[in-house]
This record gives sequence, C-alpha cells and structure tokens, in this order.
Amino acid sequence: MKSLIIEDEPDTAAYICNGLREAGHAVTHCDNGLDGLHLALNGSWDLIVIDRLLPGGVDGLAIVGKLRELQKATPVLIVSALTSTDERVRGLRSGGDDYISKPFAFSELLARVEALLRRSHPGQSSTQLQVADLTLDMRTFQVVRGTTPIALQPRELRLLAYLMRHEGQVVTRTMLLEGVWDCHFDPQTNVIDVQISRLRSKVDRGFSPALIHTIRGVGYLLGERA
Repeated sequence: MKSLIIEDEPDTAAYICNGLREAGHAVTHCDNGLDGLHLALNGSWDLIVIDRLLPGGVDGLAIVGKLRELQKATPVLIVSALTSTDERVRGLRSGGDDYISKPFAFSELLARVEALLRRSHPGQSSTQLQVADLTLDMRTFQVVRGTTPIALQPRELRLLAYLMRHEGQVVTRTMLLEGVWDCHFDPQTNVIDVQISRLRSKVDRGFSPALIHTIRGVGYLLGERA
C-alpha cells in the first residue's frame, strides 16, 4: 500500500509513518499543506492521512476538497486536535472518509486505515494476501508456502507484499523503488536484484511451481505461469 502522510508535527508524523511502515505500507511524508496538495493531486496513493491544520497556506480540508472536486476517490483519514462534533462533521462533509482525534492510539488508527482500505477494495483483504499456495498475513507477518512457514526480513516482507498486491502484473524497477524503498530516483545499484534473489530463494526454492519471475529488460512478476 502506498500511503501519503501530511502532518507537520514531527513526533506525530514519526509515530504514524513508522507504524504504517511496520504494517507493510510504503510511506511518503510531507510537513506542509502546499507540498501536500501537490503530492496528493499528482501521486497515485492507496491512502492519505492528513492533519486538519497545516502550515503552508493550505489546510487539510482544502486538500481533501480539491481531491473530491477532481473526482479522486483516494481514501482520506483526517487526523486533528479539533475534537468538537462540529469540526468532525465539517471534516467528513469536506470529503474525508474518516476522522480521528489527537491524541490517539496507533492500534485505533491502523484499524480505521484497514477499514478504509477494505471499503475502497471490496473483496480484497488488506491484512491477508494469497497467491496460489503462498499466503502473507500482514497482522502477524507470517508467510506460509503450502504448509511450510517461511521466515523473512522486514524489507523482504515489504517486497513480497508489493509483488503479491500486483499479482500477475509486471512491476518495473521504478515501481519497486518507489513502492518498497520509497525512493524516487534510481540509485544505479543492484539492490533490487539482490533482494529479489534472496526472496526467490526463500519463496520458490524447493517449491513448485515457481512464483517469482524475471521479465528481462522490464522487471518482475509474481504469479503462476503456464
């Protein structure tokens, strides 16, 4: 999941970003309304978490309103220190999908995020992914191939989750750099090739059929192939 966090309070931003990364999200953070508006309108996001009050001349509700004006249906969770009923109603009527008041427990924020993602992707679980006999539980970070548990490192988990969410699609190096490494330029290293090789050795070695495929000159694909 690609998530945009627009929050100017450093501690709150770190709290949200770190928690979502641990839950398998590829997170981009912005600390002001003007840059947040640009990113929200020009990026492709599965989720936006946005503070109600922001520096930079553009507040959270203005960003949400512009998204809806342009008919962008990205789920938006508003986070705010403004806790009155009127403010909550105003946030939801502006186009926000949910509203959570500060301070909050991350477990509640994550539960709300998962609910938003379930509604925006009906029929697709945001917590359990499955391709053929390979399953990944995003709550427990358990990976199983058939009946065999597979131990993965955090980066390998994020890479596998990204590939599984794009089952049957060719994903390019650029897509992986942005979606897994949160990197918007190619560092010209073999980091992707190394991580794919390590992941393949754990997910495919000793199993049939192979699920991770290299598409030469293009990228990688996860899925069953004839």
